[in-house]
Amino acid sequence: MNISKAEQRTLHALAQGGAIVVEKDERGKIIAVSCVTREGWTLADCTPPIFARLKKRGFIASSKSAPYRITYAGRVAVRPQLDNR
Repeated sequence: MNISKAEQRTLHALAQGGAIVVEKDERGKIIAVSCVTREGWTLADCTPPIFARLKKRGFIASSKSAPYRITYAGRVAVRPQLDNR
């Protein structure tokens, strides 16, 4: 699958235990997206267009209003790295 570098970095952070936190306005429209790594750092590559592409492809999902996490399809699509857990 063809995944951009920014999408790849975001998926790597999520595969290591990170999450994507979404801020919405009063109508429910997404206004801000931030990817938080398991250490608590914020990933600058995660932007609303990147988030939309990952969600559209089914690489990330949220359940019960929790932060977005990587799905099995996302784990399969991410290229293996030595530091992934």
